[in-house]
Amino acid sequence: MTPAARLEAGAAALGIALDTATRERLLAYCALLAKWNRVYNLTAVREPGAVITHHLLDSLAVLPHLETDSAADVGSGGGLPGIPIALARPGWRVVLVEASHKKASFLTQAKIELGLANVEVVCERVERWVCPKPFGCVISRAYADLGEFVSGCAHLAAPGGTFAAMKGVYPYEEIARLPAGFALERVVKIALPGLGAARHLVLVRAAGRL
Repeated sequence: MTPAARLEAGAAALGIALDTATRERLLAYCALLAKWNRVYNLTAVREPGAVITHHLLDSLAVLPHLETDSAADVGSGGGLPGIPIALARPGWRVVLVEASHKKASFLTQAKIELGLANVEVVCERVERWVCPKPFGCVISRAYADLGEFVSGCAHLAAPGGTFAAMKGVYPYEEIARLPAGFALERVVKIALPGLGAARHLVLVRAAGRL
């Protein structure tokens, strides 16, 4: 199966509608990731089909579970999940927060080449970044322990906002260590097409914002 066919079939299995132009831009992002990966080591996943499954579909799979029109992707790295989300949801405001100057350079180039008018790149440690407008969703993928994530990013969430942590196996211990002031909303088990490994989306809100 070609990467294009894998993306189309995977998105359909997830119940996510992507028009032809969006699928082409997602594939263009994969090509850009592969090009820069040779120098900047953005991802250990290099085989094109695996990039579709492990990166694009993994990022897109969270969309049905997010109720927002703005998202901060914390520790964005190579733009995951922020760039696929921004491509699939052009009406959303998406900010990619990345402390590494090399990775932020890639994100800026990706924004330009993909024409992502709804994306902003911030090269700063998230704890130090003072955002001018808080977000409906603060999301991370393989960024940090759940407790560190919510406490370090609390200032980014709008009232009623959600913290969304993308995890592998069900993170029982991390959930048990959630700091005071935060409450687990729910954990969604993600069935990712073409990937047998466990995937879970942990949704947390700050107490008083439920």
